[in-house]
Amino acid sequence: MFGTQVRDVEDDFNPRRRRTLWNTPAASMPTTTHTIRYSTPRKGHGNAHHLSVKFEDLYGFMVEGNVDDVNVLNDVRERMREQGRVWWALEASKGANWYLQPRISSNGGGEGVISVTSLKLSVLTNTITLRRLIRKGVPPVLRPKVWLSVSGAAKKRSTVPETYYDELIRATEGKTTPATLQIDHDLPRTFPCHPSLNSEEGQASLRRVLVGYSFRDSEVGYCQGLNYVAALLLLVMKTEEDAFWMLAVLLENVLVNDCYTDNLSGCHVEQRVFKDLLAKKCPRIAAHLEAMGFDVSLVATEWFLCLFSKTLPSETTLRVWDVLFNEGAKVLFHVALAIFKMREDDLLRIQHIGDVIDILQTTAHHLYDPDELLTFAFDKIGSMTTNTITKERKKQETVVMAELDQRIRRLSSLKMDG
Repeated sequence: MFGTQVRDVEDDFNPRRRRTLWNTPAASMPTTTHTIRYSTPRKGHGNAHHLSVKFEDLYGFMVEGNVDDVNVLNDVRERMREQGRVWWALEASKGANWYLQPRISSNGGGEGVISVTSLKLSVLTNTITLRRLIRKGVPPVLRPKVWLSVSGAAKKRSTVPETYYDELIRATEGKTTPATLQIDHDLPRTFPCHPSLNSEEGQASLRRVLVGYSFRDSEVGYCQGLNYVAALLLLVMKTEEDAFWMLAVLLENVLVNDCYTDNLSGCHVEQRVFKDLLAKKCPRIAAHLEAMGFDVSLVATEWFLCLFSKTLPSETTLRVWDVLFNEGAKVLFHVALAIFKMREDDLLRIQHIGDVIDILQTTAHHLYDPDELLTFAFDKIGSMTTNTITKERKKQETVVMAELDQRIRRLSSLKMDG
C-alpha cells in the first residue's frame, strides 16, 4: 500500500453507535514516501514502458497498467502528500473544523449558507479557500469528515434521532420487495474483484445501506448503478451510517431529481442537457458524431448513473466526487465534456461508432492523473453556472416527459390490441 494511517478524524464528529465497515486499506497521507513497485522485464521482454504490471491502488482495487501509468500514479501520490500538508497547515492556523463554519454554498444553497447582504470577509475567504483546496484534492484521511460537511449530509443526519439508521435497518430485516430482490441479484456483481466488497461482511454492509435507502425513499427504491456508488462510499466513509447519509444527500440534494426512479426521467434529462452542452462546448466533435449517427448516451448514461465509479480509476473518481459534493451536479457535465475534449483529434478522425466507444472507454480507464482531467474539466471547458444548467434542464424536462407519456400511451395501445 501507499501509506499508513496517521490520524483518526471520525471522532471530530459527535460519535454515534455505528456499524464499522470491514478493514479497508489505510487511506491517509503517509509520513514517509511510498511508491508503487513493479517488476522490471527480464532480458528479451521488450520495452519496460510497455510491460503490463498489476498493483493495488489506495482503496484496494487491483489495477493493471504499464510502467508509465505507475510513474503517473507515483507523481499523483506525491502531489497529494504536498496537498495534505496544506490542509494540515490550515487546520493548525484556522482550527480543525474551519470548513464547518457557515459559508457561501456552491451546491444550491441550504442550511449554513450566508446571504450576500450578511457576507463577512472571513466567510468569503474561507469559501474561496475551500473551493480551491477541494479542486486540488481532499487528503483521503479527511474525506469522510469533509464530505459529510460540505455535502450537507451531517446537517441532514442531525435532523433525525440518533437511532434513525439502526431502527431503519431493524425495520427492514426479513422484508422482501422488488428492490431487495434486485439488490440481492446485483451484490455479487458489484466490484467482484475487490477483496472487501466481495466478502460476506462487505456484501452484508452494502446490502444494509442499499435496502435501508430503498425503504427511506420508496419512489427511488433501488436502481442499478446505485450499488457501485454505495460501494465506493462505503470504502471511503468506513461506516455504514456515514455511507448511508452520503447516499441520501447525494440522491436528495446533490443530483437532479428522478435520476434513479423507475422511468429514469431525470437521467434522460441529463443526457439531453449533456448533448446540448457538447454542441456548445465542443461543436466540431458534436457535429462529427451526429453525422456518424452516434448517440452520446451510449457512453454517458453509465457515467451519470454510476457517477464515473465504473469508468475512471478509483482515486480519479474520488477526486471528481470531492468537487461534486462541494459544487454540485454541474461537475459531472464538466468531467464528461473533458473526456470528449481530451480526445478531440482522435474522435474527429474515426468513422465507426464502435471506435468512438473504444476511444472514450480506454481514455477514461487510464485517466490515472486526476489533475489532468480536472484541469481540462474546468480550464479547457470553461464556465458553466448552476443556473444555466438548471434552465437547460427545465427546457428538456418538458420534452422528456412528453416522450415518456407518448411511450406509455403506445404501450397501452399495444396491450389493448393484444
